[in-house]
Amino acid sequence: MSKVPGLLGALGAGLTRMGERLDERRVETEARADADAGLDGPGRQASSDDSAVAAAVPSQAPVAVPARVPAASEAEEAAATASARQVAPDHVPAPPAYAPAVAARPDPVAAVPWGMRVAAEIGWRLLVLAGTLWVLMRVISAVRLVVLAFVAALFITALLQPTVSRLTRKGLPRGLATAVTAILGFIVMGLIGWFVVWQVMDNLDTLSDKVRAGIEELKRWLLNSPFHVTEDQINQVAKNLSDTIGHNTNEITSAGLQGVTVLVEVLTGILLAMFSTLFLLYDGKNIWRWVLRLVPEQARPAIEGAGPRAWRTLTAYVRGTVIVALIDAICIGVGIYFLGVPMAVPLAVFIFLFAFIPLVGAVISGALAVVVALVTEGVFTAVMVLAVVLLVQQIEGHVLQPFILGRAVRVHPLAVVLSVAAGGLIGGIGGSVVAVPLVAVTNTVVGYLRATAKEAALRAAEGPPEP
Repeated sequence: MSKVPGLLGALGAGLTRMGERLDERRVETEARADADAGLDGPGRQASSDDSAVAAAVPSQAPVAVPARVPAASEAEEAAATASARQVAPDHVPAPPAYAPAVAARPDPVAAVPWGMRVAAEIGWRLLVLAGTLWVLMRVISAVRLVVLAFVAALFITALLQPTVSRLTRKGLPRGLATAVTAILGFIVMGLIGWFVVWQVMDNLDTLSDKVRAGIEELKRWLLNSPFHVTEDQINQVAKNLSDTIGHNTNEITSAGLQGVTVLVEVLTGILLAMFSTLFLLYDGKNIWRWVLRLVPEQARPAIEGAGPRAWRTLTAYVRGTVIVALIDAICIGVGIYFLGVPMAVPLAVFIFLFAFIPLVGAVISGALAVVVALVTEGVFTAVMVLAVVLLVQQIEGHVLQPFILGRAVRVHPLAVVLSVAAGGLIGGIGGSVVAVPLVAVTNTVVGYLRATAKEAALRAAEGPPEP
């Protein structure tokens, strides 16, 4: 019995050493696991094996446990390990030393050349302007009758307004002066139109007879000409023309119906032009003030100054063109009258009207006079009429237009040709008539706006005036 306490003591000492070794191993395992996994907690709980071993130790045996690392130091170590292992999302690690050097890609905007960027900026703005002009042209084409009637009213107003102003200064009320001027102007234009139609209808039979005689003379000349044209060939050409006319009767009928439609549109345009002229003559200033209200307030002073200058340019153009056309019509009409060409007065009126189409109108009216002289009076008379037309046109181009129009309408001849061609393609004869005055007015307005902007920039650079 005396050996039992010794055995129990030896067993207790062995168990104590075993517990100490297990605690050391557990601490080492926890430290290794914290270093590998970067735990943020103060430490791990005891494993199941440790719990089992601790449970195997009797409660009454004193077990010496080594001191643990403080919880604060473990938390700091875990936080440092976690922050060292965590990678920031906006941070790119440096490449290793053995990796090849790769240049960074430049900014796409900086990669585009400056000239190309400027061209692109200008290009899309030009596209926007082109689209706006296209839509505007489509709208004008849809209401072309109204636009042409209003433009004709502007031309007539520019021609008649000085008379209204003169009558108003003499004491007549503006309404009465407007009525008298408009009625007299419309009566004069109506009488001119009636006279032209009357002359054409009165000389139509004579002209037809002379045209047939001219065709017979042309036929005889072709038979005796060195071109070796036979009578059978001439008769075949006449037969082909007759068959063509017979086969295209429906088209001719539809053209006649279209002519009736055009006549109705012309009458409607004349009525619109008359009413527009009356209102522009009577209340033009108030209409201009109403238009100014539609302009933004910042641009209103410049537009208000450009308006009267544009109106003066249009008035000068209309008056100068009327005077030049009247001189051309009188000179050419007198010349073809003394040469014995029939319908001299209607031809003179056509020359007057076509003079409103710059360059092209003079050629068309002169060619018409030459053709009538050739058909009715022969080759010599046609040559003489051509000489008269060329002489009058040379005097017009070198003397009348520079002296009468002066510097009011400063448009280059190339701009005149291009504007007349573009106006003819867009609006036909009406577009050709409107093209040149539109270019002249635009030139005046743009020049005034540019000068105004330059003066404003100079005043801003000089600063406010001294008191």
